[in-house]
Amino acid sequence: MYQTSYPRSNNRQQEVTREYSRILSAAVVSAHFRQMLLSNPGMALTAGFAGEKFQLNNEDRNRLTEIRATTLADFASQLNVAMKAPVMGRSAVAAD
Repeated sequence: MYQTSYPRSNNRQQEVTREYSRILSAAVVSAHFRQMLLSNPGMALTAGFAGEKFQLNNEDRNRLTEIRATTLADFASQLNVAMKAPVMGRSAVAAD
């Protein structure tokens, strides 16, 4: 199998950036949400914040849940790097 990179549409990138900003903002204003985000990002995303859910597709959610950080600054730094990485998809290779 080959990994193929697909460029994100500008509109989708803006939506993802907005959601990631909402997540980081929630972590800044709530010590409880921040601790959950750092210790278990998947749980934090599922729980949402202030009664609102985060709108991320599986690819973007996985990028965030793979981050391992002990501080919000480190989390944000790793998220910034992850956001710049191309979206990876899989394509099957036909057998000879």
